Amino acid sequence: METTRQGTTTTTGDTVERVRTGAHEAVDRAAEVSHRAAETLSEKGGQMMDAQERLMEHAREYVRENPVTSLGIALGSGFILSRLMGHR
Repeated sequence: METTRQGTTTTTGDTVERVRTGAHEAVDRAAEVSHRAAETLSEKGGQMMDAQERLMEHAREYVRENPVTSLGIALGSGFILSRLMGHR
């Protein structure tokens, strides 16, 4: 019986150690993946901010170069939006 207990204890200890090691590896992999995802999102966020800045600069240039046309577009857009929002 002693041999069986010792064999069972050793087998159980080995199993626990394998499970513990596997769990640590899984946590490490998850942390690495989430870190890479955060870096990618941060990079994409920066790219979106750059694109927004370029778009705003293009809009400013258009307004400076075409003030009358820009005013007409703004008035027309405002009129259409007021008609759409006024008749709900």
